[in-house]
Amino acid sequence: GRTAVVVELDERPAAVLAVGDTVRSGSWRALHRLRGLGLETVLLTGDGPGAARAVAAELGIERVHSSASPERKAEVVAELRAAGRTVAVVGDGVNDAVALASADLGVALASGSDAAIGAAGLTLVRGDIEAVVDAVRLARQTLATIRANLLWAFGYNLVLIPLAAVGLLNPMLAAVAMSLSSLLVVGNSLRLRTWEPGRGQRRGQGQGQGRGRRKGGRR
Repeated sequence: GRTAVVVELDERPAAVLAVGDTVRSGSWRALHRLRGLGLETVLLTGDGPGAARAVAAELGIERVHSSASPERKAEVVAELRAAGRTVAVVGDGVNDAVALASADLGVALASGSDAAIGAAGLTLVRGDIEAVVDAVRLARQTLATIRANLLWAFGYNLVLIPLAAVGLLNPMLAAVAMSLSSLLVVGNSLRLRTWEPGRGQRRGQGQGQGRGRRKGGRR
């Protein structure tokens, strides 16, 4: 996963330097948690095959697309979406902007380029890559809350309003039940204020695997 650079002195080879990037700290734990949520991870990078395979092996990623231009990254996203997949792209570089804009959800890091932030639909202000996992969990919790509220609201309208219309339920009681229904929906939504990122789980998972390499915005 390293790139060999020959150093010349007076036009004669004097040394060979092995140059490589480092994976962002916390990447292994973040990917481990994402896979635990049932998501499939894909490495899409402009780096060469050697570097891409090395990073994929370290992070446990099976699907790798290397030497990808910005246009090729967008093509891979389009192919995944055409196959019926919902695609989220996480990137922080200028080369990621097209893929971020074409994905169902583009996630940029606040430390990334302005182009990536402008193209993404979600920007993580925290530099921790594991914030991606927290964003997914919070989105799922929010969607579950919305579904529960809709279920209760439709259930109320389906049962109590017809009973009140045919005279089997006192309209005053129906009005009181409607007020209680609204309070229940609001109270259920306010439960999201108590949601917290899984930091305890984060420390416990993949301990010792967090030795990472940081990538300078191209991966």
